[in-house]
Amino acid sequence: MTDYRKTDEAIARLTPEQFRVTQQSGTERPGTGPLLYNKKPGIYVDIVSGEPLFASSDKYESGCGWPSFTKPIAPANVNELRDTTHGMVRIEVRSAHGDSHLGHVFDDGPRDRGGLRYCINSASLRFVPRESMTAEGYGAYLDQVEDVA
Repeated sequence: MTDYRKTDEAIARLTPEQFRVTQQSGTERPGTGPLLYNKKPGIYVDIVSGEPLFASSDKYESGCGWPSFTKPIAPANVNELRDTTHGMVRIEVRSAHGDSHLGHVFDDGPRDRGGLRYCINSASLRFVPRESMTAEGYGAYLDQVEDVA
């Protein structure tokens, strides 16, 4: 089993925006994330720990301005915490092993796919294309990745 964790080296490699989002619970501006319109097959992993978080087959266009997913690829890798900042009550999503702030989960997602919308910052993610998944140690998740248009 892979040891997914936060390291000083991983933190040092983050851009200022990635650091602000993942380590200081920031939010990137809507519509600006490089992974928002990514439609390639693969998985999305924590930029800090590398733990697998979401599959391309669960990504959809929600119109909210951030990458949106219907469910985590491995629920044990995602923690959901009550967030009362900014005068709202929301559910924050953090990576379980890296403790990176990822975004929030809402109950306004596609009903036919479970009804959830994981609204995730691109700055907290690294995309691993399907063709690289085995070489990068994510081959066990290939069955959760399908061609997407």
